[in-house]
Amino acid sequence: MVPLSFLPYNPVLTGLRDRAMLLIAFYIAITAEAMTAALAAGRRNMDWFGVCLIACVTALGGGTIRDLLLDHYPLFWVENPYVLLLVCGAALLTIPLARVMDKLRWPFLLLDALGLVVFTVIGCNIGIEAGVHPIIVIVAGMVTGTAGGILRDVLCNDVPLIFQGELYATVSMVAGIIYFVGLLNGLPVEVMATIAIVVGFTLRVLALRFKWEMPKFVYDRDMRK
Repeated sequence: MVPLSFLPYNPVLTGLRDRAMLLIAFYIAITAEAMTAALAAGRRNMDWFGVCLIACVTALGGGTIRDLLLDHYPLFWVENPYVLLLVCGAALLTIPLARVMDKLRWPFLLLDALGLVVFTVIGCNIGIEAGVHPIIVIVAGMVTGTAGGILRDVLCNDVPLIFQGELYATVSMVAGIIYFVGLLNGLPVEVMATIAIVVGFTLRVLALRFKWEMPKFVYDRDMRK
């Protein structure tokens, strides 16, 4: 374990003001993630329990995997079980509103982009608090931001979007690096959180707008020269 001495201060313990912005953004993000996951479950004709399960896996799965990997207990939703009620409530609310919500594609894409970078910053904070190596701090942010969506797609029998060229994990990595490098240089937490979120959010939206993708590896052993 790398001690926190590699940072000028511990950004996880710098006061409520630093955490308030992330806390508000976190609740907005998990609500949006739960609702988009509920729509995905509805497209697979799942029952209400399945809708709630997919919503929980999507909204809370990344943070859960991160906490398990970092031996960070109690799990954040075990410590605050009201998060489960919020996620399930948002998922169930989606059922009667599905036809309206399905038309609001861009607003939910924007909220998903916000959730990606907010979860990434929060994941980096947990990694810093755990005192792990800087590389693992970035990985913790990426896992928090992306793993829930991977689990959702797998459970819905879809190829995860993150593996189809989408600039998703890359955006998370960029946001995490910006945030962490800024902290290493002694910049205020609230400033670096804002910069990382704005840059990551903008990059994700631009990728969606202009269809930027990662290069794909296409291999067919039956291809002839």
